[in-house]
Amino acid sequence: MRTVTFYVYYPMVPTSFQSLMPLQRSVYLFCCAALLWGCTTTPDPGIGEAVKWSQLDGWKDDRHAESWGALLRSCSKLNNESQWFALCHAAVELSNPTDLQARTFYEQWFVPHALYGVGGKRSGLITGYYEPLLSGSLQRNGRYRYPIYKRPRDLITVELSDLYPELEGKRLRGRLSGNKVVPYYSRSSLDENPDLLKGNELVWVDDPIALFFLHIQGSGRVMLPDGTVLGVGYADQNGHPYQSIGRELIALDELHEDDVNLFSIREWLRNNPSRVDALFRRNPSYVFFSERITPEVGPYGSLNVPLVAERSIAVDPGVITLGTPIWLETTFPHSKEPYRRVMLAQDTGGAIKGHIRADVFWGRGERAERMAGLMKQTGRLYVLQPKDSKHQPAD
Repeated sequence: MRTVTFYVYYPMVPTSFQSLMPLQRSVYLFCCAALLWGCTTTPDPGIGEAVKWSQLDGWKDDRHAESWGALLRSCSKLNNESQWFALCHAAVELSNPTDLQARTFYEQWFVPHALYGVGGKRSGLITGYYEPLLSGSLQRNGRYRYPIYKRPRDLITVELSDLYPELEGKRLRGRLSGNKVVPYYSRSSLDENPDLLKGNELVWVDDPIALFFLHIQGSGRVMLPDGTVLGVGYADQNGHPYQSIGRELIALDELHEDDVNLFSIREWLRNNPSRVDALFRRNPSYVFFSERITPEVGPYGSLNVPLVAERSIAVDPGVITLGTPIWLETTFPHSKEPYRRVMLAQDTGGAIKGHIRADVFWGRGERAERMAGLMKQTGRLYVLQPKDSKHQPAD
């Protein structure tokens, strides 16, 4: 055990402390306390100091080779960057590693860094998402009457970094009204006036609740009447902030915070059909989709690579550079069993904001839906940065 000695310097005590006036004594004591407080520092929010691999709980227990496909997909987007070029070339050469080889590769090419939240917090919220399957048709009829819309032509996107480099990753969405750019239509406006998006229908589905959750998940598949599966992926969003209907139900005293998850919200919606539309409109965000040419392949994330179940994760890109490996330490949903593994930051989300905030992609199927729907865990994140990399994302 190491012994650490602190040397604290404080103002010289007056010869006769008691001779001071009460106000003078108070000022003196305050100054001493201020100096003592100054000895404690709180890490700034964001990527912090480098740590040893041995400090990552469960590091040696992961099946590191399972992350290799996701790492190679990140490399397909990052290999032209200086700090990634040699690393990615070596990763491609090691095409089918064992778990030990993959772990050794990470240790040779990366350095783990602790991630801090506001006030030096090390833990944050970890949730999950998945790829749902809906039932739909390419033609509208009595059953299939809820449209999934394509990106409308009148939606304008302005990349703010083109004007202000310090706003990299920030964009403004709107539409033209005369010679002015105004906010795009909210969910409420679009739901109340379907003509605003007429002609942009991609496919029709039979369940408005499933459609709403598709907007939250960001991608999915639609089973057509002939058995054909149509993949749909995130194309754009109307620019309005995402508002969680789970939080709205808590505020309305309809659900308790501890009980809110995909299944409890869905049950409430099924049991309160007359209130569904009003609740949906409390979330002004609206998502537009495009057809995925290869629906059998996982959905594409914001990095524009196919996501890998339980190895791809959504993060706040203002904190973590997309494509970066992340070491996740959390637990399985509704369990104390550890869930610790290498993930690749390959996606973003309207609700995924903050320094220690992440969304695990669970894939498709019943298990994925169950895990994603229940996941609301506390967890820690470590950012694995390429060695000698000086690039730090903006906070």
